[in-house]
Amino acid sequence: MRRPAFALETAAAWLLAALWLSPLAYAFWAAFHPPEMATHFDLTAPLTLGNFAKAWTYAPFPRHLLNTVILVTTILSAQLVLCTLAGYAFARFEFFGHNLAFGLVLVQLMVMPEVLIVENYHIMARLGLVDTILGIGLPYMASAFGIFLLRQTFKTVPRELEDAARVEGCGFLGVLWRVYVPLARPTYLAYGLVSVSYHWNNFLWPLVITNSIETRPLTVGLAIFGAPESGVDWAVISAGTIMAVSPLLIAFLLFQRQFMQSFMQAGIK
Repeated sequence: MRRPAFALETAAAWLLAALWLSPLAYAFWAAFHPPEMATHFDLTAPLTLGNFAKAWTYAPFPRHLLNTVILVTTILSAQLVLCTLAGYAFARFEFFGHNLAFGLVLVQLMVMPEVLIVENYHIMARLGLVDTILGIGLPYMASAFGIFLLRQTFKTVPRELEDAARVEGCGFLGVLWRVYVPLARPTYLAYGLVSVSYHWNNFLWPLVITNSIETRPLTVGLAIFGAPESGVDWAVISAGTIMAVSPLLIAFLLFQRQFMQSFMQAGIK
């Protein structure tokens, strides 16, 4: 009975993998072939890099790429600092309203970001941050998921290590930096991967808050670049898509083993 069940699970896994990879496989096919062959699978079709050249000139990809790198770097840096401090406070300190405050953090996990778009836009407008990279990233800098994940990780650190650090003369921040942060490196790596991939691909909020090329990230720039009113050229659009996702794909292929180990050690499934 185990062999048929294992075979069925394996077949289902391969089927799901094929379905998940099929859009990416089509994008690669269309990007490296002439436009007239984008919807025809012919192994004798000629290869070309012209679609990438057109995509690079049709849209300001260097500017969009720079905006995206600045955006994800800014958000991740702020998240690591804020989530570390908040997670440490919830894990090791008892204060008035401790459980209520942590409950409010958990409530944020159940609120979809799209629900807050109107209110976030109103706040960004009052702060004068509409059409800025800071305005895109500010609503995401205090991550409930990051606070919860680091709080759970810090609670697994033995108290004896903290006591030993205090004997050596470390204060609260010294204990955090010398004991908790090094032991939570797998968690930081796993969370960093989740944060970067999410904000690299985030579309709706950047579309709402940005108005100019100087602040648009790759996702918004690619969507405007592929708008129907500008004419749909699937080969060029596929080339632009490959250029947009290639940094994440390359990073995953180069550090696949480290990615898997960090997720396993951090307990993210």
